[in-house]
Amino acid sequence: MRLDIFRWRRLTRRAEGVAPPAGEAAFPREQRSLFGEILDWMLAPLLLLWPMSVVLTWLVAQGIANKPFDRELGDKARLVAQHLSVQAQPGGTPHTLFSLPAEAAELLHADESDTLYYQVISPGGEFIGGDRLMPAPADEEVAAIGSMVFRDDEMNGEPVRVAYVRVRLPGQADGAPLVQVAETLGKRSRLATEIIKGVMLPQFVILPVAVLLVWLALARGIAPLNELQQRIRRRESHDLSPIDEREAPEEVSPLVRAINDLLARLDRSISTQKHFLADAAHQLKTPLAGLRTQAELAQREIDAGQSDPQTLKKSLQQIARSSQRAAHMVNQLLAMARAENAAQSLTHPAIDMTRLATEAVRDLVPRALEKRIDLGYEGPEAVRTGRPAPGLHVRGQPVLLRELIRNLVDNALNYTPSGGTVTVRVVDDPFGQVVVLQVEDSGPGIPAAEREKVFQPFYRALGTNVDGSGLGLAIVAEIASQHGAEVSLEDANLRSRNALPDGAPAGPGARFTVRFPAVPADPGPDDPPKG
Repeated sequence: MRLDIFRWRRLTRRAEGVAPPAGEAAFPREQRSLFGEILDWMLAPLLLLWPMSVVLTWLVAQGIANKPFDRELGDKARLVAQHLSVQAQPGGTPHTLFSLPAEAAELLHADESDTLYYQVISPGGEFIGGDRLMPAPADEEVAAIGSMVFRDDEMNGEPVRVAYVRVRLPGQADGAPLVQVAETLGKRSRLATEIIKGVMLPQFVILPVAVLLVWLALARGIAPLNELQQRIRRRESHDLSPIDEREAPEEVSPLVRAINDLLARLDRSISTQKHFLADAAHQLKTPLAGLRTQAELAQREIDAGQSDPQTLKKSLQQIARSSQRAAHMVNQLLAMARAENAAQSLTHPAIDMTRLATEAVRDLVPRALEKRIDLGYEGPEAVRTGRPAPGLHVRGQPVLLRELIRNLVDNALNYTPSGGTVTVRVVDDPFGQVVVLQVEDSGPGIPAAEREKVFQPFYRALGTNVDGSGLGLAIVAEIASQHGAEVSLEDANLRSRNALPDGAPAGPGARFTVRFPAVPADPGPDDPPKG
């Protein structure tokens, strides 16, 4: 079994009250070794079964050693029983006699390696001959007459094997004398030891060989994993092509497929990022080029001695507009990057959607007034005190949700002509399943063929002269995706089809609908932080 020295050292430090070194956590997560775990699971049963095999071999050896010697001991007990006789006494009472010839006694003690004891007991329990101190069998151990029985006992502080039998003698009606012959265990122990040696000694050679073969087989078995690792390490950093599953073992194929799926998703993500960066650089190039051109123009006019205030003012205005456009582009790029971070939308309290919507409308009212657009809100009023009504709450990041609403309203204000209307609406689901946010405008609308494309970064609908970054609706789609919401786009189909005050014809308008999963409000939620 393997010994984790590092873990043992940490536990020893903890037991002694010694702080771990700097940078080492009290209980860092340990890296698992596949090779070590498989080796442990293969060798552990082998090392556990080996002691069991030793014990079982010892018991079997004892049984094998006992059989021939028990047979010989039983013959000696029958030899002693042959010298029992019955003598009739005056009054008709039979008397048991025992006389062992010298030749028979010599035969019993012919074995020099072990000591032999014998004893004869009358049917009435009286000692007749042999060794008086020999223990008698327990009552439950006494077998039928004529049946040879063996037991383990102790004689003079030494373990012995005892064979005993009750003998039926002619002329004896009641009872039967008991004959016991006991022998020490010297020969038996030597035979059992020889058997153990003959069986176990080869195992001491076989066991290390088996461990070595298991090690080599396991090392060869995981060699394809090492080859797969080397193939991956030899790849260039830009090579995200799939790994050939046929070159990997069948058991590793699911892992290879998972890696290929990850590589494919990573390739798509990197391609999207490269495309995004290229588009961002292209979009930033225009305002920056305008800044440089206007700055160079103003510098040439100053160098030429032309200090017309109106000309300089016009150049400065152009510089301000270009810098404002570049700043707006940078802010949109930052919002897009923040929206793509999925971790921000996890484990957040319930947020009152009506509050976010009304705050966004209030913040954008000055811009709507500047463009002479009627910006309004429809729906339940945000609850200021007490617990908000259930069914109007979503779970997520308040900063991102406020950014979603602001981008939808900002997009509507950009495309709605002067004199038009923009409505922000929060609709409650009577079943409490969703919270619906709608932003509706009276602008030119978006053709059905372009409705999927407008959510792509840097895409702007054709036929419009609106100055924008093309990122607003992409940010909306990304934030909605992070919050498990669905975004849909359709014509507003406003009832008023008359011309706008400026004489421009009213378009079908656009209605953006975002459906969020509704969640119960937390008890007494705090106001969401300002972003």
